[in-house]
Amino acid sequence: MLAQKQRRSWKKIAVHINEEHVETFHKDLAFTLDTLASPSLPKIDDDLKGTVTMNEENIDGTNGCSKVRTGTQNEAALLALMEKTGYNMVQENGQRKFGGPPPGWEGPPPPRGCEVFVGKIPRDMYEDELVPVFERAGKIYEFRLMMEFSGENRGYAFVMYTTKEEAQLAIRILNNYEIRPGKFIGVCVSLDNCRLFIGAIPKEKKKEEILDEMKKVTEGVVDVIVYPSATDKSKNRGFAFVEYESHRAAAMARRKLIPGTFQLWGHTIQVDWADPEKEVDEETMQRVKVLYVRNLMISTTEETIKAEFNKFKPGAVERVKKLRDYAFVHFFNREDAVAAMSVMNGKCIDGASIEVTLAKPVNKENTWRQHLNGQISPNSENLIVFANKEESHPKTLGKLPTLPARLNGQHSPSPPEIERCTYPFFPGTKLTPISMYSLKSNHFNSAVMHLDYYCNKNNWAPPEYYLYSTTSQDGKVLLVYKIVIPAIANGSQSYFMPDKLCTTLEDAKELAAQFTLLHLEGPHLFNYQVKT
Repeated sequence: MLAQKQRRSWKKIAVHINEEHVETFHKDLAFTLDTLASPSLPKIDDDLKGTVTMNEENIDGTNGCSKVRTGTQNEAALLALMEKTGYNMVQENGQRKFGGPPPGWEGPPPPRGCEVFVGKIPRDMYEDELVPVFERAGKIYEFRLMMEFSGENRGYAFVMYTTKEEAQLAIRILNNYEIRPGKFIGVCVSLDNCRLFIGAIPKEKKKEEILDEMKKVTEGVVDVIVYPSATDKSKNRGFAFVEYESHRAAAMARRKLIPGTFQLWGHTIQVDWADPEKEVDEETMQRVKVLYVRNLMISTTEETIKAEFNKFKPGAVERVKKLRDYAFVHFFNREDAVAAMSVMNGKCIDGASIEVTLAKPVNKENTWRQHLNGQISPNSENLIVFANKEESHPKTLGKLPTLPARLNGQHSPSPPEIERCTYPFFPGTKLTPISMYSLKSNHFNSAVMHLDYYCNKNNWAPPEYYLYSTTSQDGKVLLVYKIVIPAIANGSQSYFMPDKLCTTLEDAKELAAQFTLLHLEGPHLFNYQVKT
């Protein structure tokens, strides 16, 4: 009798294989793999992305059910968990959902920032063991365990809590937690990316035109973010961010807008995931007293900005740092910064309608090399921000960011550094010719390569390097490169040249490229830590 009851209950969480599932299987699989490619997900080992296969031993031909779990004891453990918690459990699209919503839940799902990603889960561990561990941090809204058709899990899961505070607590207490002897899980924030980067858009197109066109060709479009050109406010910058109602809608749109096969207004567009805006905990943001101001005129001065922001309360502004068409306004206290943000957002300065937000702090340990390792890429929408009072922002012709190791006298990586970035090359390994432009920005660890990639991403000609030299007082030959980017050479800034000299060609070229990247759409590329 008990066995019959268990079988009936188990049908609630078993996957039924019927004609409809077979027809949609490949679509679901393609969507799942496309989702795994999203930068909103942490990096996942390739073996987790392998093609899902079904074979006869995984299908029970008598009742048409996939053996999601093997063994009555394991099934009983899951059933006991469901009965104890009152949560439902359903498997769909390669994942098993526990809850979502939990019993008695009313209202919308928890807001963004309440979900964490869990990696390095033992493949034979399931909800009956995992849920109690994650309940230590707070109430679980939904637990999603990624599953193979064989019945094993894929090694990772997503846990959504009811509040952001619970999610942050889970990261603090469960990251590197020893889930089994010698088995440590990784826990980090999960961002449900709903935004696509669309490049190579005609610069004369307005936001309304882009929004209407994207709604025609894709479904679920919520908004379009378009930034005006730094040199001509009547034009856009050649790219836009398209916001969708869900991650699935964004993933389906990305699949449809395959680069090289889809055109808008007769132009072949570039489509990629927008790097999700990094979450900063509320406690940190409550201490911020710096405003980030964008969409300024190139000609607008720091003095003008300071005067405008001081109008609502004279003497409230401590200092202003302007870079190209954006600036950071530092206030003496947070209350004045918040008040100024609400007053000044949308106001006009020198004929330009400005956008004002609180600047987002960066980790003091962040370095240039971290950014070139993929944390921020050319299609990122992250707002660049500040470190603290003692760490100023780079000036146009002033102090530069902390240099990479090789610009500080280390011209080649040490053996341990080489060991960390290499993998064994086994005989018979299949190699495929590719173009460097098909790679992501995180594959480049030099500013020179990154600048070349950035120009190609914007459909610009490669940067041109011009070498100059002088002699120091002690007779050393000092070098500096001037960089010209033909696509923007007729603008307000015809070339880029750092105010530092180097003793080697490699260092001079790297420094010039780094300097140029900092001044090209700076807030979309980097959040530097610099010395005063």
